[in-house]
Amino acid sequence: MSYQSELPLDWSKEAWNRISDKVARTSQRIRDRFPHASVNGQYQLEPASWWTAGFWPGLLWLVYRDTNNQQLGSLAASCEEQLDQVILDYDRLDHDIGFMWTLTSVARYKILGEPSAKRRGLLAANLLAGRYNSRGRFIRAWNPWKPGDDNAGWAIIDCMMNLPLLHWASEVTGDPRYKQIAIQHSDTVLAHFIRPDGSVNHIVVFDPETGEKVDTLGGQGFAPASGWSRGTAWALYGMSLAYQYTGEERYLQAAKRVAHYFIANLPEDHVPHWDFRLPPDIVKHRDSSAGACGASALLLLSRLVADEERSLYAQAGERILRSLYENYGAWDREDEEGLITHGTSHYPEGRNIDVPLIYGDYYFAEGIAQLVGYEDLFW
Repeated sequence: MSYQSELPLDWSKEAWNRISDKVARTSQRIRDRFPHASVNGQYQLEPASWWTAGFWPGLLWLVYRDTNNQQLGSLAASCEEQLDQVILDYDRLDHDIGFMWTLTSVARYKILGEPSAKRRGLLAANLLAGRYNSRGRFIRAWNPWKPGDDNAGWAIIDCMMNLPLLHWASEVTGDPRYKQIAIQHSDTVLAHFIRPDGSVNHIVVFDPETGEKVDTLGGQGFAPASGWSRGTAWALYGMSLAYQYTGEERYLQAAKRVAHYFIANLPEDHVPHWDFRLPPDIVKHRDSSAGACGASALLLLSRLVADEERSLYAQAGERILRSLYENYGAWDREDEEGLITHGTSHYPEGRNIDVPLIYGDYYFAEGIAQLVGYEDLFW
């Protein structure tokens, strides 16, 4: 069911056309590689094993779906093929398997019905399911970053966006085991990540042997008890998708609780700071990627709730996207490859602050695509 907009949407069609045009231009340099953050106007490229590897091909598929630009489809398919080597380099895989193969293999399968894409997506789903800890009922986040690291019991809120790969796998195979893991991880998130006020923990540490909760870490937020805005967006989107896949009311209520916290803490221009709970002496950089992800999630949520609630979420999502378009867009800048500016990747580590981020670009394009009528998601 579509939401009823109360805002003029002519701007969104203009925005979509500008997205399509700019992606076609930047693809001439980026081609079938893997951008992450834009530095001095040019996207820096990462190896195919990096967690953001799916977002550029996902963006290509979004534009391909509308324009049938065969060159963009070929580049996206080539990115997907390169991820085969990442599977062989098994020790480099972590829970972000979902981000990587949902926006490559699952996207291609949903658009083109290619059997090879389905096979790759199912292989990735099996690898993601293999990270499940049955005692703690969570999917392990990362492998050790360096010798001696012990993060076998770590889970992070970002994984809510990896779970759709498991739900999709159950749908296409008829095997409920994948969605059972997704449901159990989602219930752990309800119990240990989402706070009563709708704010969210980034990292929760469990004893990997007993499954007992041990600690909560700040991660990419300012502090363990702060409100990292992109983590809030992951929770909002992930819980909305969990409800869409399962129909379980507890996930809808969680999505709404997080949505209310997210909306209530937006500044005047509707684009969030990188953390919603910052002391006065910390610079309040914006995170346009959190805004784009949250906005796309709000548009989905607006289609899942009762009619009388729909406009609250739809209008909030539209306002964020319009502000990103009008105040953060880099449409006509030849010196900037990113679509939207002022993203914050990892403030505590001082990495990629106040720059365009490929996942911000993806979610912005996905949100605008929803506004112009493409309500089917790759997730």
